[in-house]
Amino acid sequence: MILHQDSTKPIYVQIAEWIETEILNENIKSDEKVYSQYQLAEMFNINPATAGKGINILADENVLYKKRGLGMFVSHHAKELILRKRKSQTLKRLVQEIVLEAKRLDVTEEELLEMIKEASKEEEGE
Repeated sequence: MILHQDSTKPIYVQIAEWIETEILNENIKSDEKVYSQYQLAEMFNINPATAGKGINILADENVLYKKRGLGMFVSHHAKELILRKRKSQTLKRLVQEIVLEAKRLDVTEEELLEMIKEASKEEEGE
């Protein structure tokens, strides 16, 4: 993953999202140890405190849990928590942006739905 330094999204949020994606892709499984803030700092060439802030976001959301002296681990229900959050926040925000842009461009609901269906078919074909 490449962090986008010029993004409006803070680096620590990008770190948290990267870890979430690793969990969703099952590269890091339930009860497995996640990278430490120092490992993440080295991997992405960032300040360890920034990496730690990204990890702490996930701990606050109960995606990760701490084993004292051992580090942070993926919780049993991490994948479900991430899916629920991304559906209710990220996907909802993206849909709202698409609907707003469609209205600006006078795209009907039917046209928009057709575009979504076409994009879905293209994604399945790849």
